[in-house]
Amino acid sequence: MLHDRTIRPVGDERLRWGTRCIAALALGVGCLAFATAASAAHAAAETAAAPAPLGPLPLGQVFTMLFLMLGPFKIIGPFFKVTQGADTRRTRQIAVWATIFSALALLVAGLLGESILRSYGIPLPILALAGGIILFLVALQSVLAQFQPAQAHPADPSVAPEPVMKVAMAPLAFPTIVTPYGIAAVVILVAISNSRGDQLAIGATIVAIMVLNLIMMLAARRLKTLFAVALPILGAVLGVVQVALGLDIIDNALRQLGVL
Repeated sequence: MLHDRTIRPVGDERLRWGTRCIAALALGVGCLAFATAASAAHAAAETAAAPAPLGPLPLGQVFTMLFLMLGPFKIIGPFFKVTQGADTRRTRQIAVWATIFSALALLVAGLLGESILRSYGIPLPILALAGGIILFLVALQSVLAQFQPAQAHPADPSVAPEPVMKVAMAPLAFPTIVTPYGIAAVVILVAISNSRGDQLAIGATIVAIMVLNLIMMLAARRLKTLFAVALPILGAVLGVVQVALGLDIIDNALRQLGVL
């Protein structure tokens, strides 16, 4: 009886964690599917005539872009690597600090983006073209990397672990979560916003995605088997979507410049 009383709370705790994380994963996938459908409906409603000037994007399309560029599916693998051999407390600290660093960096980039564009006089189509090229190349590299055999790098117990803040800052927050093309996307989205409400919506979307990243990192060890099966599939699908998204951004930027 004593043994049962000792084991049951642990199992209940794992069950609660598993339920929460599966719910969070389902919520993220559901939001992505809804946003993709909304973006497709919006694109289908537009005419195929001359491209309209750059303006605020629908919230569904904003969420889709930022979720693909900053979302949790691409950070679980690097998170496992940087926390290999770490205890639960250190793992939690790395996840929390990486999330804080990432959210602050993205929000600051969004706030400073418009002033930087104005001071340098960079046209929005040029910046959009640069962001699309970066996104396309990085996404294409990620897709091709899936066909390369994985190389294991076991942790060396004789080497002292690096400080939590350093690991959380780099390589986890930068450049794993806060990618160059993610920053470019945030800057462009904020720059083309016409109202404070649109900018606040973009900020809220960034915070929501960062919270989802934190939940996934905290649940990574408990759902390692599930992630090992689901992440390669989702990674392949999202990799192709990112390649297509990069090409779409390049196409729109070239049309704005009058090249196409």
